[in-house]
Amino acid sequence: MDWQVLYTLTTLVGVLGVLTFTRVSADLVLMAALALLIIVGILSPAEALAGFANPGVITIATLYIVAAGLKETGAVQWIARRLLGHPAGETGAQIRMIVPTGVLSAFMNNTAVVAMFIPAIQTWAERLGMPASRLLLPLSYAAILGGTCTLIGTSTNLVIDGMLQSRLGIHLGLFEVAWVGVPLLIVGGGFLVLFASRLLPDRGGISEELEMVREYGVEVEVVKGGALSGQTIAEAGLRALNHGYLTEISRSGRLITAVEPNRTLQDGDKLYFVGAPECASELRRIHGLKPANGSVHKLDVANHQRCLVEVVLGPEFSALGQTIRDSRFRTRFNAVILSVSREGRRVPGKLGDITFRMGDTLLLEASEQFVEQYRFRRDFLLVSALNDSTPPDFRKAPRALGILVTMVVLSASGLLSILEAALIAAGLMIATGCLTASRARVSVDLPVLIVIASSFALGNAMTESGTAVLIANGLVGFFGPITPWFALVIVYVLTALFTEIITNNAAAVLMFPIALAVSEQMGVNFLPYAVAVMFAASASFITPLGYQTNLMVYGPGRYRFGDYMRIGIPLSLLIATVAVSLIPLIWPF
Repeated sequence: MDWQVLYTLTTLVGVLGVLTFTRVSADLVLMAALALLIIVGILSPAEALAGFANPGVITIATLYIVAAGLKETGAVQWIARRLLGHPAGETGAQIRMIVPTGVLSAFMNNTAVVAMFIPAIQTWAERLGMPASRLLLPLSYAAILGGTCTLIGTSTNLVIDGMLQSRLGIHLGLFEVAWVGVPLLIVGGGFLVLFASRLLPDRGGISEELEMVREYGVEVEVVKGGALSGQTIAEAGLRALNHGYLTEISRSGRLITAVEPNRTLQDGDKLYFVGAPECASELRRIHGLKPANGSVHKLDVANHQRCLVEVVLGPEFSALGQTIRDSRFRTRFNAVILSVSREGRRVPGKLGDITFRMGDTLLLEASEQFVEQYRFRRDFLLVSALNDSTPPDFRKAPRALGILVTMVVLSASGLLSILEAALIAAGLMIATGCLTASRARVSVDLPVLIVIASSFALGNAMTESGTAVLIANGLVGFFGPITPWFALVIVYVLTALFTEIITNNAAAVLMFPIALAVSEQMGVNFLPYAVAVMFAASASFITPLGYQTNLMVYGPGRYRFGDYMRIGIPLSLLIATVAVSLIPLIWPF
């Protein structure tokens, strides 16, 4: 064993150890490993940085922009409302959730899919009288399984495809992996429908947590002839918001305080919600509602430049003792007051009649520049913007969906590569106004791209130094004479273990050269091993840390670590069995 192999092995073990046992971010760890490999001369700068020019990595970056366009226009919420429907029972809820989640995740970023479905799932749980914990983890698993059905469904697929292109000149088609991905979605979905309710506990909801945050009252109006007109409150998804609850309805001057789930909404109804600051942001994303405060529409700020801001009034605020109506707040600050909280509680009464007091917390709709402009003004003790609070522009949702469909058709038909189709789609999202250039820049998840691209350096080092061959020899030698199928099982299991303790993309990149070396030593076709790495790296069901969507439902579902193992271990074994059985049939050795 020469020093290069020993150094690469030490670096690999060090990376795995730091990622497993510390909280140091993955992008920092892998970039440090990349730098060390360049400094000692194992890789040239061009070899170490090759991942940043890989087609798969660039495709992932481009698809972030496409997904952001769908989100900014409200297209994802529009799809969710129509696909999820209103199931009558628990089994129906599982089926109605798994099918559209799997289908959408095949063509969209599954993180965005899970994010938009979580509120709808919580609405179901409230209406059906079942705990959301029985639905949210299956939602994450369905998104993961759906992502395996196409090449653009998950970043892991694109990473492996990019490595196949750069190293072997092999290009996978958009639906080529569907021969295995679709059966996995069907089998895994069936397992979740049959066993999720039995294996997952009742963890309750989040409504009681609303009492522990600043409380606001937010008033919205049902748009005349809009998407919610004629629907019941439950059908509109207004019974179980993440950050607030409906308290009363004002209809033609009459106040309705007993708000039943089956009450039908009418044009012009004014709905009064109580909840956390984020409640206003959540309501702005529901198609068919608009702010009841007419001043919002008079605000001289473009829709895509608006956000929600909280401010605390200081002793030098000039309108202390005045009512909101008399203060001319909108004219002076170019911001509209949506609600007022005092000592952590909402201030009752008509908004315009509330008198300002020092220490009041105001929830505002303002421009994105408001925070920087007034942060150091003595009028306010504190100025803070709410994350991700820009209201979607639903008018552009059909345009964004048309761009997505065009991208899929161009790629699936073979007219353009996935990267070329994604670049066109991202450009159209910006050119047609679905997304601004500044929003496009922010939407690209740079830490994730750095993790993927820098992982390539470690993978290249394993190939160039001979470490991958050494590990492959060790695996084959340890198990003695083995068949190509048994070697495939070993590669799948190792990848699945890696993806549970480090990121799925890093696991794929690290296992790729090992799988290549195993196939070369056995003298068989490499493609089934590459596909095995692809599917195993995505099949993260056992821990909340292995995949981002698992972590997203951890809080809302009030899960514990053991909940993931209870349902994730049998699901992982089932998926592994189906995958290693089908892969050799589609891609023979």
